[in-house]
Amino acid sequence: MSLFHNDLGIDLGTANSLVYIKGKGIVLNEPSVVAINQKTGHLLAVGREAKQMVGRTPGHIVAIRPLINGVISDFEITQEMLRHFLKKSQGKMWGLFNKRNRVVIGVPCDLTEVERKAVEDASRNAGAKEVYLVEEPLAAAIGMRLPIHEPVGNVVIDIGGGTSDIAVISLGGIVHSVSLKVAGDRFNEDITRYVKEKCKLLIGEPTAEEIKMTIGSAYDIPEVEEQEMSIQGKDMTTGLPRVSTVETREVRMALQKSLELLVAAAKSTIEKSPPELVGDLMERGIYLSGGGSLLRGIDVLIEREIGVPVHITDDPLTTVVRGTGIIIENLDTLRPILLNEKIPKSAIG
Repeated sequence: MSLFHNDLGIDLGTANSLVYIKGKGIVLNEPSVVAINQKTGHLLAVGREAKQMVGRTPGHIVAIRPLINGVISDFEITQEMLRHFLKKSQGKMWGLFNKRNRVVIGVPCDLTEVERKAVEDASRNAGAKEVYLVEEPLAAAIGMRLPIHEPVGNVVIDIGGGTSDIAVISLGGIVHSVSLKVAGDRFNEDITRYVKEKCKLLIGEPTAEEIKMTIGSAYDIPEVEEQEMSIQGKDMTTGLPRVSTVETREVRMALQKSLELLVAAAKSTIEKSPPELVGDLMERGIYLSGGGSLLRGIDVLIEREIGVPVHITDDPLTTVVRGTGIIIENLDTLRPILLNEKIPKSAIG
């Protein structure tokens, strides 16, 4: 049957989308951005090329992200973006395997049935024959090779672009989870707002993201030297270009409220889990994945606030797609963990 299938794992993220092809590994990692000519309705660019247009387009051209907080906000554009990514990742094999793909897609926890169906329909319309959904923290745990099928508690916090998904996992399933709209995009908004209020300077999302990645910090680590960064923006008074300076300490202040919400959600998720699984947490700790886990000191912050070890997985940006890849490579044995797979009761051990 392998002749008739080109099986894929997809991390359809708010900020970035990644594609894994069975037998090949990760073949695509591009921003989830699409540029549209509003006069003609034509799609001008997708992915990396479209992201370069953000904030730099004339009025009739818009560079948009068709997913907001992990949810499809524009069905048709998401469908076209998916089709582009599938075609690009498969190259010359696209024509042969189109409409024969089996696809596993990572989605945030707590999606409604309508939101899940939108992901399935967009994927089928983009060229997939069979579509399976898996919750992102579960995919991340598989990508980290955690023992999810054993009777022990695995706590995963996947901090993406639109959502942070926190889950306690045991015996192949999620015991308790929460999806929080506090993640990379929210951090960028916090920085943009702070610069506007304190520096009286208007900056775009790309500049805020650069600040976060370059000097961002979640916790004051004494042994780590504080940094500062020069930024360019538009003066709110004159409307003219101006240069200002932002320090690590200020970025930490800007992110404080959002980080407090993230820590509180993690505490609440753990508190609502069975005592036996919470006990495992003292020994096993918490595992972080997703691009947000690269924020300097976020592991230290969570460890200090919750009181258990915190581990950042290797290459956290690809953890979810690697998990979907492992699932697609072992689809027959891992079907029970999928959200939309009907498993007979007799097949569940």
